[in-house]
Amino acid sequence: MSTAYINIGSNQGDREKLIKQAVALIEHWAGTEAAVSRTVESEPWGFTSTSRFINVGIALNVDCTPEQLLDALLEIEHGICPSSHRDSLGNYIDRYIDIDLIAVDSEIRDSDRLTLPHPAMHLRRFVLLPMAELAPHWVHPRLGKRPDEMLRELLDNRD
Repeated sequence: MSTAYINIGSNQGDREKLIKQAVALIEHWAGTEAAVSRTVESEPWGFTSTSRFINVGIALNVDCTPEQLLDALLEIEHGICPSSHRDSLGNYIDRYIDIDLIAVDSEIRDSDRLTLPHPAMHLRRFVLLPMAELAPHWVHPRLGKRPDEMLRELLDNRD
């Protein structure tokens, strides 16, 4: 059994309802209840939009490979909203739902399909705040830092 850390966000439609739907579908797929963080509101990351995101993190016990979990998350995401998260040039755009696999315990993966931990997690406040709440003692296996330490560095570097 492994613990997976997942981030779910939305900046379109009924954001709270969409996130609750995603959490429920993930829990149903896994056959277990997830720990869910408080909601974090933020500006879009990597693109410009007037629509703010809300995000939650979840910690979920799973008995599968990270790749199997990724497949399930992508299927759930696509089932909620089949629209792409990128425009024709590959740039991020507004989205109804976005589900990212952030980490699975201390697993390290580097493949064409999956990089664990998520390669940009340490740059995203909306990922680090839920991680600090759900897994304060988790240590990034590449950076050797806890979520609160990465968050502090991120906030310090914004000056």
